[in-house]
Amino acid sequence: MTEYIKKINEELMSRKSEKLSKFSGGLIPTGKPVLGVRIPELRSMAKQIAKEDWKGFMDTCPEEYIEHQQLKAMVLGYAKDDLEIILEYADRFIPHIQDWSVNDSFCQTFKIARKYPDKVWEWLCSYAQKDDEYSQRVAAVLMLSHYLTEEYIDRVLSLLNRLSCPAYYTKMGVAWCLATAYAKFPKKTMVFLKDNCLDDWTYNKSIQKMLESFRVSEEDKIVLRQMKR
Repeated sequence: MTEYIKKINEELMSRKSEKLSKFSGGLIPTGKPVLGVRIPELRSMAKQIAKEDWKGFMDTCPEEYIEHQQLKAMVLGYAKDDLEIILEYADRFIPHIQDWSVNDSFCQTFKIARKYPDKVWEWLCSYAQKDDEYSQRVAAVLMLSHYLTEEYIDRVLSLLNRLSCPAYYTKMGVAWCLATAYAKFPKKTMVFLKDNCLDDWTYNKSIQKMLESFRVSEEDKIVLRQMKR
């Protein structure tokens, strides 16, 4: 272990919370131990790492704790480098994702997608074609986080139709993305709801999330309630 990684581990240990560790440990479905470091503190650390030796960190940091993976997820979002290099490191990292929290931290922080939307879109589509739970959730939450725009909404809805992995966290990611799409583009998303390839569980979960949203009008909710399968 390098001195740099030792320093990062010492900082993690200084920020850990036993109370948060117990709480978060019950929410995150992974076998890795949870130190209980708050997300804002992890973001602060990740930003600093991204300014220093981010590639060295990604290459040498172990994944002993969930916080190690959280840091890697965020560092990839904050790193400043050629897009191809960042995507290469993301390709190495994504197969290690084992829970929704790391998955979503990666996707939400990956704002380079907004700088290079077309290239990152092409890249994320490759994950939509994989049949495992978190590859497809990466595609869903990246779309939710960066592609619910006028330019991309038609492509987003089309791709959601092809995320067919039956695993729970894939289906929840699709439902979350679709519900947010409805809040932003109700007319187009309503057309999709009337003709889609979603399984009944994902379709009904999407509508449930729309009904729970403060951004969906009460008039629309009356119609949506009648559309459950």
